[in-house]
Amino acid sequence: MPGIQPKGWYHSNRYSAESACRHCRGVIRHERWCPTRNPQVAYAYQVLADPARLSLRDQLILHALGVCWNAPQAEETCKR
Repeated sequence: MPGIQPKGWYHSNRYSAESACRHCRGVIRHERWCPTRNPQVAYAYQVLADPARLSLRDQLILHALGVCWNAPQAEETCKR
């Protein structure tokens, strides 16, 4: 009979929503822009989480553009 599975058959799918990547939601493979796959994107995530991780080169570039890139508690230094 169609639609009825014989006894002992079961559907086995080891992938689920819980196993998806928390960044790109990839289940089987990550997207190219996922920080777990792309070191440049991972660096950007790290800098957003901790401004002290910003490289000297990037600090100089941002400074030249007039950007103040500090931790939230250091906002007073940006207002000068």
